[in-house]
Amino acid sequence: MSSVIKGPKDFWKGVAYLSFGAIAYWIARDYSFGSASRMGAGYFPTMLSGLLMLLGLLAVLRGVTRPGVPLGAFAWKPALVITASTLAFGVLLTRAGLIVALLVLIMGSAPASSRFRFEWQVVFMALGLIVFCVLVFVTGLGLPMPLLGSWFGG
Repeated sequence: MSSVIKGPKDFWKGVAYLSFGAIAYWIARDYSFGSASRMGAGYFPTMLSGLLMLLGLLAVLRGVTRPGVPLGAFAWKPALVITASTLAFGVLLTRAGLIVALLVLIMGSAPASSRFRFEWQVVFMALGLIVFCVLVFVTGLGLPMPLLGSWFGG
């Protein structure tokens, strides 16, 4: 198999994209699709999963046709830190609210990078991202997410 795969990093990246795209397509298959002018609940996930599968196919083809970089060791610590931060976001969203959940997600996952250094600029950028998310998702799109959750009487 290794003689067929010339670029392992591209190949396995493509396999991951194809897998995630196929799973998303499978989940969205029962949603109403609608049309481009009147989108149903399944329109966006179906289109996005199709695009992801197309990119995955292109990456797999690149991996078998062009020489590329070999895979490095899997970074377990960053993967666990990001996964834990994402799970904490999901748990905290309804209990503590969007503002606290986003703060935990951002500040919790940032140390996964080896180049991360805690500085006040990071806090200001995190606060800016939180304000942006509140404006886009709660104010702009009207998503029913509490800014402050049940822990704060929200």
